[in-house]
Amino acid sequence: MTDLAPYVPTVRRDRVRSALRRAAPALLVYAGVRALGLVVLAGWSAANGKSAHGLLTARWDSLWYTRVADFGYGWETRLPDGSVHSNLAFFPLLPWLERLGHALTPLSYADAGLLVAWLASLAAALGIFLIAERLHGLRAGVCAVALWAVLPVGIVQSMAYSESLFTALAAWALYAVLRERWVWAGVLAALAGLTRPVGAAVMAAVWVTAAIAVARERRAGWRLVLGVLLAPLGAAGYVLWVGHRTGDGLFGYLDVQAQWGNGFDGGLAFARFVGGMLTSFPSVFAGLGLTVGVGLVIWLYVVCVRRGQPPALLVYCGIVVVLALCASGYFGSKPRLLLPAFPLLLPLAVGLARWRTARAAALLAVVAVGSAVYGAFWLNGSGPP
Repeated sequence: MTDLAPYVPTVRRDRVRSALRRAAPALLVYAGVRALGLVVLAGWSAANGKSAHGLLTARWDSLWYTRVADFGYGWETRLPDGSVHSNLAFFPLLPWLERLGHALTPLSYADAGLLVAWLASLAAALGIFLIAERLHGLRAGVCAVALWAVLPVGIVQSMAYSESLFTALAAWALYAVLRERWVWAGVLAALAGLTRPVGAAVMAAVWVTAAIAVARERRAGWRLVLGVLLAPLGAAGYVLWVGHRTGDGLFGYLDVQAQWGNGFDGGLAFARFVGGMLTSFPSVFAGLGLTVGVGLVIWLYVVCVRRGQPPALLVYCGIVVVLALCASGYFGSKPRLLLPAFPLLLPLAVGLARWRTARAAALLAVVAVGSAVYGAFWLNGSGPP
């Protein structure tokens, strides 16, 4: 038995090395696309007399995260209409990591957040690759990562925002579910629940898949039970803490979000917003673009269902899409809220993987340039609220 002691760690190391070797092309493509986006952003910002670094670390949500990291919870601002924007709306994992990075390195809170986002985006790319490879093969894995990188709002993956961190945790949790590593799935789901409200989608994916496994095997092992119990702890813990802090109990976090203008109305407010854009010029073009985009998202999800994606991916992606499209506030945020819905890209990745390499690379290069230009234009303008 003593001769076999080193065997398990050795096998695990070999598996990790093998996975990294297989994923190397995908990670290189991803890093190249993100580097292109940053170069274009730097040039565009310099031409406009702005700091690309500031755009990535010190605007919109990134400021709220660094304030939580620096001062803790309890900071708020009152708007002229009387509504209160509280930093309790922002989940704690990213600011915790910013505080840790600041404590261990010379980095500021903002730069620590940027480092977390960049590292997390690579981890997300690796997780997406492993899921796509497991379901559709190596070429589809590379294509899935490339497609996620070249999304029009892909620049958000390089900002000190929580989208990259959440997507990394969600992708690895889903990968753990696909491999029936229930404890890891539960831990990662709990961490995702500490990152964004949509962490509930990861928890639901774990629960539904576990229920299917129990119904199929007519038994529940202790690892499965533990994973199911761990999955909701992050989101539930933070929501309950906010309710205790505000004195509003279970509805405390919902009240905080309502002050920000966020709620769930089934998409009525978003539909009215798009409808209003369709009735005037030149906003009609933006309205048409939004309509086509929503139609594409719904069509891709239907394709995912028809092609038999695993239940974990369908449950997760469906909840992400519903929460993004049916929330009542911040309509300009819809595209970035859909960034974690990477399973939608798998049908496109499968199709692209069938193309000749040169043809697929040429298309992705063109789209990557367009994404980089759009990201630079976006951040130097209105940007992602």
